[in-house]
Amino acid sequence: MVQQFDWEVPDWVIVPGGNLGNITAIGLGFLMMRDLGIIQKLPRLVCAQAEGANPLYRSYLTGFEKIEPVVAKSTLATAIQIGNPVSITRAIPILRQFNGIVEQASENELAEASARADRNGLFSCPQTGVALAALLKLAVNGTIQPHERVIVMSTANGLKFVDFKVGYHSSGLEGVDAKLANTPVELPGHYDSVVKAIESVV
Repeated sequence: MVQQFDWEVPDWVIVPGGNLGNITAIGLGFLMMRDLGIIQKLPRLVCAQAEGANPLYRSYLTGFEKIEPVVAKSTLATAIQIGNPVSITRAIPILRQFNGIVEQASENELAEASARADRNGLFSCPQTGVALAALLKLAVNGTIQPHERVIVMSTANGLKFVDFKVGYHSSGLEGVDAKLANTPVELPGHYDSVVKAIESVV
C-alpha cells in the first residue's frame, strides 16, 4: 500500500473488522516500517464493523474498558459476522497506538455504500460496503477532512456475493431501502433479444 504511493503514508486506513486479524496485521506492518526507518509517520486506523456483529465497536464506546462477546446477528456482511473475535485483545492495543476509531454500519448503510461505489466502477463486496459506510459517516461528521488521503481495504470482489448484488437491485434485501437500485431486465437467452433491449433504451 505504502509502496504504491511512493512511500507516502496515507492519513487514514479503513479496514472491515470481523475476527480482527487484518486490522492487527496492518497496524503491525506500519509499526515495523516505522521502526526500520522506511516511514516517518503512522496513519490513523479505522476498524469498521457490521452493526449486527459489533463487539469491538461496543468496547470502543467504553474506551476499551469492557470487552464482551456478542451473539452475532444475521448480516449481509457474512464474512465479518463474528460476535467473539479471536484477535480482539491484539487489535485493541494496535488501535490505541494508532489513535484509532471503531465505527459500525447498519444493513442499509453498508448496502447503499456498496451500491454507491459500484456506480463509480467498483463491484464491492458487503464487507467493503461496511468500510465504505464508515468512511462516509466519518467524512460527514468532519472526522475525516476532504484534503486527507484515505485507503479503504477491499476484502473481496462482489462476484463472490452475487445474491447480495441481485437482491439489492431487485429491492429484495430485508431492511434495505435500495435507493440506487438499477432494476434488472429479464430477457430470453437470445442475442437478438439482448440487442433489442439495449437499443430500446439507447
